[in-house]
Amino acid sequence: MARRTRWLPDQHGAWAMLAVPFAAGTFLGTPRWGHLPLFAAWLLGYMATYHVQQWLRLRRISRNPKAPARHVRPAVVFGTLFAALGLPLACLHPWLLPACAAAAPFLLANTWYARRNKERALLNGLLAVIPACGMLLVTYRLGEGSWGAWRPALACLLYFAGTVPYVKTMIRERNSRAYYWGSVTYHAAAAAAATALTPWLALPFTAYLTRAAALPGRGVKVPVVGALELMGSLALLATVLLSF
Repeated sequence: MARRTRWLPDQHGAWAMLAVPFAAGTFLGTPRWGHLPLFAAWLLGYMATYHVQQWLRLRRISRNPKAPARHVRPAVVFGTLFAALGLPLACLHPWLLPACAAAAPFLLANTWYARRNKERALLNGLLAVIPACGMLLVTYRLGEGSWGAWRPALACLLYFAGTVPYVKTMIRERNSRAYYWGSVTYHAAAAAAATALTPWLALPFTAYLTRAAALPGRGVKVPVVGALELMGSLALLATVLLSF
């Protein structure tokens, strides 16, 4: 159990961000068998990248050589499995290669932040959201053969970008009025933008704005914050699938 825990990334909020846009693009289009290996490759690529970034970070800041070393084997295993699944997919669907290239600058930026032990930086979190939400376009393209799902992808981007400052107001920046008002202002703008995409999105985005305004400073426990964000992610997925 302990070894399995060390292998799985502890960035719990990332899992919803990885799964929701992927599922939205899959089921807004036509689900195909190819979505299964693509999803596996997507998760494996994330886990391999996480361990590479932790290896780079700990090599820079840790005096214990065992600290970075424990990330080598997971990085190699997950990276090998990613290649084993990803290369055949790229051969079958060559358009996946430029899609990967489009995500590369964001991955490099996240790696830069990790190496400098600044993973919690606001900009780093926002940069990570973009390729995750862009995966909706990829899964839709796999099912439908077109890139015509920009509105649901933008809806996902509006939500997950908002979780970055909001979660900070609940944990690390819970005493910062600047973060609080920045988060509330963003959520108000996001609610307006989402409603312009489709009026049905006003329902979940009004709830997101309400929680961003009402919950910071109330001593909400971290597990509760996580549970609420999981519910928010599921509400977004349901609304996107029903309204687009």
